Amino acid sequence: MPSRVRRIIDERGSIVFPGVYDPLSAKVAERAGFPMGFVSGYAVSATLLGEPDLGLLTQTEIIDCARRICGAVTIPIIVDADTGYGSALNVVRTVSELIDAGAAGCFLEDQQWPKRCGHMLGKQVVDRAEYVEKIRAAVDTRGNHDFFIVARTDALAAVGLDEALARVDAAHVEGADATFVEAPSSLDQLADVGRLAPKPTVANMVDHGRTPMLDQARLAEMGFDLILYPLTGLYAATHALTAVYQHLHKRGTTAEARDSLVTFQQFNDLIGVGEKNALSDKFREGV
Repeated sequence: MPSRVRRIIDERGSIVFPGVYDPLSAKVAERAGFPMGFVSGYAVSATLLGEPDLGLLTQTEIIDCARRICGAVTIPIIVDADTGYGSALNVVRTVSELIDAGAAGCFLEDQQWPKRCGHMLGKQVVDRAEYVEKIRAAVDTRGNHDFFIVARTDALAAVGLDEALARVDAAHVEGADATFVEAPSSLDQLADVGRLAPKPTVANMVDHGRTPMLDQARLAEMGFDLILYPLTGLYAATHALTAVYQHLHKRGTTAEARDSLVTFQQFNDLIGVGEKNALSDKFREGV
């Protein structure tokens, strides 16, 4: 049977989906109507540690975060597994634990550790053979589980387009379900990736990042099936917090900022207060 993610692709064609970083952001994404979400390592590093995406986030931290997020929503969640956190053996453990956590899949990349955000400078990649070994380990560990493996390469910036395409081709042959060439820096590069990378393939729309921002229709025409906005929610939340905290600090009240806030009742509805109260009543009444 096709995986949950594969079924969504087959039903919808190209998909736009957001990055999330905690159960609350995942609930907001689900309520907005997105069919799936992505746990961004950049965003988790920023919100859990207050640190940049420079390889500081650990395997156990991302898995714990993924478990909480997957348990909070019903939509499938793909998780940023970085490099797998070591050798092929570490990939085996990472994939196994993500499956146990309820994840619907993962991104697995080829950077040298410590890795860095794909839209930052100074990236380096491991040898192609080592990367393919990790993909092979992920596919073998996945077995018959409902787990969608996205093979990501950062070789475009570190080596060149030809090597990046060779890597995703090799990963596809080994059984990766989708491919992802990170950070094309021009429309021509983006078009080449969309035309030549094995399908389905990812377009990573990082707001104010290195890749040109295009809408869903244009990216679908170019050949992209999975259109990810990994940091939009994080940046929007940071902007909103900055504005309202500055307002509160300056004015000493939120009276003039109420239109930018959800209400007490709206927030309680989002996090399921009514459902929990009903469940509590059920046990109290012995129903």
